[in-house]
Amino acid sequence: MPDVSALQGECWVITDRAAGNQRQALALAGRLGLRVHHLIWEPRAPWSWFAPCLLPGYKRALAPGQRQRLTPPWPRVVIGCGRASSLFTRMLRKLSRRRSFVVQILDPRIDPRYWDMVIAPRHDGVDGSNVITTLGSLNPIDATWLDDGRDASPVLGDLPQPRVGVLLGGPRKHWPLDATYAQTLAEQLLARHRAEGGSVMVVASRRTPDEAVRLLREALRGVPGLVWGGSQDGNNPYPGVLGWADRLVVTPDSVNMLSEACAVGCPVHTLVTAPLPAKIERFHRVLREAGLLHDLDADVATQQTPLRELPAVAKEVLARMHAHERDANTTTL
Repeated sequence: MPDVSALQGECWVITDRAAGNQRQALALAGRLGLRVHHLIWEPRAPWSWFAPCLLPGYKRALAPGQRQRLTPPWPRVVIGCGRASSLFTRMLRKLSRRRSFVVQILDPRIDPRYWDMVIAPRHDGVDGSNVITTLGSLNPIDATWLDDGRDASPVLGDLPQPRVGVLLGGPRKHWPLDATYAQTLAEQLLARHRAEGGSVMVVASRRTPDEAVRLLREALRGVPGLVWGGSQDGNNPYPGVLGWADRLVVTPDSVNMLSEACAVGCPVHTLVTAPLPAKIERFHRVLREAGLLHDLDADVATQQTPLRELPAVAKEVLARMHAHERDANTTTL
């Protein structure tokens, strides 16, 4: 396989505005050694209702100003993540006459044969000869990323140990992250802090209800650490929290946050107070069976083998991309 630093051509990353989808697609694109263009495309109705099916007039799923991208020269690689992008990645494979190597991340909800490659976590249940199955979601976290996080927030290194990072997601359909959940989480964090000391570093996400942040901020008043609820609290300390944490506590709703926590290498805990949606429950079960996820009150080893799947996935993407291009060149001879 050639040195990725020598690769030529462009990689288009197509996502909606969801931070989790952007993070996965950009993490993979960053490993391929190509020039990356990130396109935030969201299909218009009625095409959005049936994505990724190619209804008549499918180009009009894009606004007029965006359609100018749908002409040659085509990118060498296209990467999409999420249902909205699956319409456009499938569209570009057709329009480029398969000159572009097209990768779709997450279950596209139809037969994966419409893409050159599909990357989906095991709990999505996607099968096919062109499917790569991962345990969690793709992310950029490795030793260098964590070093950079520590360098960006050196003050967190002065907090007393054990430093407990708490990552807050948000409510999902049929699963609440509400004031009651926040209160229960705060009580268990305080009980463990009374037993072992240390500090608590809480980071909310865009989906975290304000009331949950307020309750945790009040409950943890006087405990060394921080509660970050948004830009009003300064720059997001998320990379520094992951870099300095001796242990991580993650709300059970977010596949991306759980995957990123498991990539750090410290123990990862969660608090489940109500039945989870079936797909999320399957993901939790896989992590627990792998020894990567534990109850909040569990005592586990201070270090764990980090879950870092991106390098192997990127290597496989490059191998299949080169095979695809060799086949295309042979066909045209």
